[in-house]
Amino acid sequence: RGDPEDRAGAGDGYAGGRMKIKVQRYSTSDESTIGLLWIDGRWESYTIEDAWHMVKQSGVTRIPEGTYEVQLRNDGGMTKQYAKRFPEIHQGMLWLRQVPEFDWVYIHTGNKAKHSEGCILVADGPPNDNRKAEGFVGSSGPAYTRIYPPIAQAILDGEDVTIEIT
Repeated sequence: RGDPEDRAGAGDGYAGGRMKIKVQRYSTSDESTIGLLWIDGRWESYTIEDAWHMVKQSGVTRIPEGTYEVQLRNDGGMTKQYAKRFPEIHQGMLWLRQVPEFDWVYIHTGNKAKHSEGCILVADGPPNDNRKAEGFVGSSGPAYTRIYPPIAQAILDGEDVTIEIT
């Protein structure tokens, strides 16, 4: 893993004033989708999301592939929960903007797709194979506390922060 504090020269997306997050999905089942999260070309964590459904089913369908702006959102119940859970770092939820047919899509903690409801969950623990059982990733809290500060700081510094989902 790269040091998220040292972004200069990270390649793949860093051009001063920009942060590029990428989620590369690599395993999907009827219940979940597992992927890898990269920040400015450096692998940072595993991800887990809901499964793909041709017709969106509320709370159980992953977001479509695409590139979305990431901003901080300071409204809603989840913001209050995370402010209590992560008081040293929380500046607002990492919010993916203008996702077609979805509202309030965040990057946050969780270990299974059922914790997702359309959001992207981050984790350090290696995932199961997602073929014989519901997808699972572990150690979500440590991954979140590592990736959140540099992303939030980039947003607060006025950088253009985007996430590409493939």
